[in-house]
Amino acid sequence: MLLITPEDPTTPDATDLIDALSETLASITGDSGKSSFDPDDVRGPIARFVIARTVEGHAVGCGAFRPLQPGVAEVKRMYAKPGTKGVGLAVLSHLEREAASLGYEQLWLETRLINERAVAFYEKHGYKRISNFGKYIGNSAAVCFAKSIRS
Repeated sequence: MLLITPEDPTTPDATDLIDALSETLASITGDSGKSSFDPDDVRGPIARFVIARTVEGHAVGCGAFRPLQPGVAEVKRMYAKPGTKGVGLAVLSHLEREAASLGYEQLWLETRLINERAVAFYEKHGYKRISNFGKYIGNSAAVCFAKSIRS
């Protein structure tokens, strides 16, 4: 059982999870991804940063979305601690529901092609490859995805 709740991205638990994600990304891709994340982007009424906790209160995962363009939010900082099961999907599903409730029609995201586990995860859960957007245009190491979240 997990409890997924909004939290400020600068709390100690959030910082620990984001730092662990950055270390993991650096080991897989050579880039921590820190330059692509601004905590202010996931604060506010049409953005979210969430943490997944066990019933004992242990923070085991996080994720966020920020407004990208009308009807589209970008998923950011998806992470589940190693050895956990179902946390990533629980966080992603929560973000999809939250974004839909705020009127978003699609979620977009970027990961690196070399991050095969992430690519497979998003494809398995209904995300389709799209042309690279924003700062990822022209970056052959990046792969972008989108999913319609309208009910």
